Amino acid sequence: MAKIKNIKGRQVFDSRGNPTVEAEIITDDGRYASAIVPSGASIGSHEAFELRDKKNKKYLNKSVFTAVENINEIISKKLNNFHIFDQKKIDKTLIDLDGTTKKNKLGANSMLAVSIAACKLASNCRNISLFKHLGGTVAKRLPLPLMNIINGGVHANNSLRIQEFMIRPEKPKTFSEAIRMCFLVIQNLKTLINSKNLSTTVGDEGGFAPALKKNEEAIEFILKSIEKSGFKPGKDVSICLDVASNELYKNGKYSVKSPKFEDVEKTMNYYLDLTNKYPIQSIEDPFSEDDWGSWDGFMKFLKENNKKTQIVGDDLFVTNKNRLNKGIKARIANAILVKPNQIGTLTETMDVIELAHKNGYETIISHRSGDSEDTFIADLAVATNSSQIKTGSLARSERVAKYNRLLRIEEELGNSAKIAKV
Repeated sequence: MAKIKNIKGRQVFDSRGNPTVEAEIITDDGRYASAIVPSGASIGSHEAFELRDKKNKKYLNKSVFTAVENINEIISKKLNNFHIFDQKKIDKTLIDLDGTTKKNKLGANSMLAVSIAACKLASNCRNISLFKHLGGTVAKRLPLPLMNIINGGVHANNSLRIQEFMIRPEKPKTFSEAIRMCFLVIQNLKTLINSKNLSTTVGDEGGFAPALKKNEEAIEFILKSIEKSGFKPGKDVSICLDVASNELYKNGKYSVKSPKFEDVEKTMNYYLDLTNKYPIQSIEDPFSEDDWGSWDGFMKFLKENNKKTQIVGDDLFVTNKNRLNKGIKARIANAILVKPNQIGTLTETMDVIELAHKNGYETIISHRSGDSEDTFIADLAVATNSSQIKTGSLARSERVAKYNRLLRIEEELGNSAKIAKV
């Protein structure tokens, strides 16, 4: 059984050009694997701690050399000679070595890089694909893409209040077909935006970032693009939203509809109006993570909507088992966004996914706005039979890399490949 011989950390750069952590692990028989950790722009306050060098002005206080040093000087020595297949022991050792709830000592970015690199290396040592190593023989289902095609909020320099306007193919026969459907809608959207003399430059996640003023304008553009592609809105392709309401919350009120702040009731009614008027099948973070009064809003929204819309917790749950368990008991959502860097180790991530599935929650594996060429989340989505994946638009190589990996997985699975249904 292969053992860890050395772990090397280094500073690399993400898709926004900011420093981030990469970890590389080498076994005693010379095999190796590496992992790069992403970073978000819209960050929940309950996420695990991302360690950056706040006093290193050479990198505008964004470098990660301390996190890298933690890998090279602390983690590497502690995990030396560990069996590479013992993922749970590796992750527990990392958690115990840090000793804090939010990974404040070592940094979740250093811990996760090592955790994922270990998983990748174990699959290499077994000479099998990563999704099979993680998921076994039952890992045969490809996720539906939640493709971000218009960017707003903190992901773009425009006046759109909602952060992400996405499309989701409904009931495609294959993942390849799902990607083709998204491709057609995106290309027709680009043509429509150009016809209005608006910019087709893209935001952090590859979606277009035109200078639109109202959320409804973005939705109308997408509807027309779906129809121009020969699809029926809501039947063939639906619309999904990420409100990222943390960025729009102040003193118990929200500015989702316009810059004017309104109470929870009016905000919820705005969502209901949108879902009644448009084929919107998913809304992420409609209320703020710590606006506990809005948990009533979540529950009422779920009830008023007759559960026809997927209500997703991202900043609300931050891939944290305790927060998810609290949300399950309160019945405030029916889906969770899963971002491994919100919690810090692969084992904790898998535990959250298991808890979600046991309680009937859909799981959506997600990238971050500052991502990289690392395609781990594509394998994770298939391995865990997650119904959906969020990894941006069909633009920017760090986004497309994940879709290309899923296409290769579908090809490897052949006739046994299935596509998720929601």
